[in-house]
Amino acid sequence: MRAVRMVATGEPLEMQEVPAPAAGPDDVFVRVRAAGICRSDMHYRAGVSPVRPLPLTMGHEVAGVVEQVGQAVTSARPGDRVCLHYLVSCGSCEPCRRGREQFCETGSMIGKYRDGGFAESIVVPARNAFRLPDDVPFEEGAILMCSSATAYHALRRAGIAPGDRVAVFGVGGLGMSAIQLARTFDAGEVYAVDIDPGRLALAADLGATPVNGREADPVQQIRRLTDGRGADVAMELIGLAETMRQAIEVLGVQGRAVMVGLSDRRIEVDPYSELIGRELTLIGCNDHLASELPDLIAHLRAGRLDLSRVVTRTVPLDADAINGVLDDLERFEPGVVRTVVSIP
Repeated sequence: MRAVRMVATGEPLEMQEVPAPAAGPDDVFVRVRAAGICRSDMHYRAGVSPVRPLPLTMGHEVAGVVEQVGQAVTSARPGDRVCLHYLVSCGSCEPCRRGREQFCETGSMIGKYRDGGFAESIVVPARNAFRLPDDVPFEEGAILMCSSATAYHALRRAGIAPGDRVAVFGVGGLGMSAIQLARTFDAGEVYAVDIDPGRLALAADLGATPVNGREADPVQQIRRLTDGRGADVAMELIGLAETMRQAIEVLGVQGRAVMVGLSDRRIEVDPYSELIGRELTLIGCNDHLASELPDLIAHLRAGRLDLSRVVTRTVPLDADAINGVLDDLERFEPGVVRTVVSIP
């Protein structure tokens, strides 16, 4: 089968012909129909977060159709439309038993530590396949598995209380989901911070107050909009040192900053004036949980999450096309929210 693979850190991905994977007794063999191109993929290619072993098929936002099931599988059958939870965990180690499967002792992420979805087919354990409703396009089902799921997990980590003011730094794929899903936690005003006018316009359509970080300091803008109180929750979804600092600075008393964007940059924090003095909380957010996905799919079906305008471009399963998208992400090219590899 055809697969787009990372062969070396910092080098373009390559199209290769590889053997189709074989399903074990507990697995499902899925014909890939859509695979999202995530900002994390750009970081993986650049070496900000390691990918191993190489060569490896990338792509961790995956949806498709089950074609084969292992002998022991009863939860899926051929013909099922599915979206795939990207973390393959054991389910029995201490972190898994405590609901912390991101830290599974033997866990592996598709598209990073095991072959992913930039390919014609993929094999995963059946427990990683979640039914995709018939009225949800594969492209939307694919990005649901990372950008929406990670945003949902980050909101849960933030412990949002009804009426909380939320500042979302970066309104790409994750940010568009975060804006909408914040309402499911009864958040108050949501502020969308970006420098792309097109993204800010869409964020406004989705109910957020747009804050253009290119026109003026976003921290000052949000403090003015909140009569000096600042935000209760700030979500950093970009991975830039500047926006990580802003996510801390924008917080009011007992505010929580959730760091989601990948970065290899360090930031400085003044323990007294920034943390102790205002009783701030810094929260790291790593992936999401399989147990959160049924709720997320329910929000999508109920119309509380609309991804129809988040997928702004599709490309074929082609190395040049995918590398071009990753290059655009590196340059912060405007106009695109989420790009998906679409395979007929």
